[in-house]
Amino acid sequence: MSPKIQTPDSHAKETATELVLDIGPVAHGGHCVARHEGRVIFVRHGIPGETVRVRLTDAEESAKFWRADVVDVLDASPDRVGHFWHVADSRRAWAHGHPPVGGAEFGHISLPRQRALKTAVLAEQLKRLAAVEHFPGTVEAVGDGQADADLNHDAGAGLGWRTRAGFSVTTGGKLGMHAHRSDHVIPVREMPLAVDGINRLRLWDIDLQGIDRVEVAAPANGSRPLVLLAPAADTKAKRLSAIVAQLPDDVSVATFDPLKDEVRQLRGRTWVQESAAGHDYRITGAGFWQIHRDAPGALVGAVTEFLHDGGFLEPGSVVADLYAGAGLFTAPLADAVGETGSVLSVEGAPGTSRDARKNLHGAPQVEIVQGRVERVLRQKPRNFDALVLDPPRAGAGKSVVSQLIAAGPRAIAYVSCDPASFARDVAYFQQGGWSLTGLRAFDLYPHTHHLETVALLTPRR
Repeated sequence: MSPKIQTPDSHAKETATELVLDIGPVAHGGHCVARHEGRVIFVRHGIPGETVRVRLTDAEESAKFWRADVVDVLDASPDRVGHFWHVADSRRAWAHGHPPVGGAEFGHISLPRQRALKTAVLAEQLKRLAAVEHFPGTVEAVGDGQADADLNHDAGAGLGWRTRAGFSVTTGGKLGMHAHRSDHVIPVREMPLAVDGINRLRLWDIDLQGIDRVEVAAPANGSRPLVLLAPAADTKAKRLSAIVAQLPDDVSVATFDPLKDEVRQLRGRTWVQESAAGHDYRITGAGFWQIHRDAPGALVGAVTEFLHDGGFLEPGSVVADLYAGAGLFTAPLADAVGETGSVLSVEGAPGTSRDARKNLHGAPQVEIVQGRVERVLRQKPRNFDALVLDPPRAGAGKSVVSQLIAAGPRAIAYVSCDPASFARDVAYFQQGGWSLTGLRAFDLYPHTHHLETVALLTPRR
């Protein structure tokens, strides 16, 4: 019989099942592996080597594995630290009768151990999916030692780095965040991972009734922030005006429909201005931009260094930026190839592609094309010296990888935010006669399980 699990969304008066487990190795996805009577249990908020008491959160008898949260630590790892955020602390949250919020699942682990665990996950995915026996590096810290007191940027502690944050709203109209894999929304009164430009808005003091979701962007360059409100279908204009009136005058406010990709001005601008690698970028609405304040510079530096050092990027080169967004990589690529070279910039999202056109309007060597990467590559075949590939979390996939190989570039710089899809795509490249010749990994998401990689792929000689 399946254990009875009490969840915050359940009205049934059931007794939650707790177990004592020895925590095994870290796994992709923000949890560690434990076993109970032969069954695998994915445990969040533990550290390998610990003995803990857990609360089962997903334990159907027919399931291949169960899920659990740590509620007490019986034998702690020396790398365990006090969690910096009470509502994300699993032990404290469950003691108060609710699950922890997501988004800081490694906050109980020292930063060096977090990066060691992320290194282990990347190495395991590469070995298992791409038969890469050894990752010759570690996940690198980004921004440490560069704290900015004016922006409450505590880089050395892994805090104050998010320039973007998304929030839900409780049924009572309070700012909140979801628990992991749950519809339960927990009220929040701070966001320690966010820059001060987000926290100073004090969105938790505002009555948000009539709003389903809130997105905030506070650019690292200190330019005007943007608050995006996703209103419920029956929310009146008067209610929206009341919310806008509670926000500082120097903040832009707009509504957005995440399904239709529509943004409508309420006050100020519907976009923010970001800066990176000597360029300014306009990002409209919830358009994609790297969320760590130092991520754009770190990633552009890694990509251009790989391509420059290999002799693949120089004046006159023909290159492409695929899944290009608003042009983060396109602009420095245009600088490198000069007016004698060319850059094809491909982005699928119409709004983001429009931003790219505005951002690159002064670069005649750049061609902006909106559309799916695979379709554009079929329509615009050419001999590329190099490609930059920055796909969404799901990766490029076998079909696109095959097209990239067929395009015949001399090198590909692959930027990825997911080690599993990245390792799978590396395997596809290897099957097509290519090699992984360079790889760096960055901790752009401290206190979470996420990491970013930049790889150099080249055809085997």
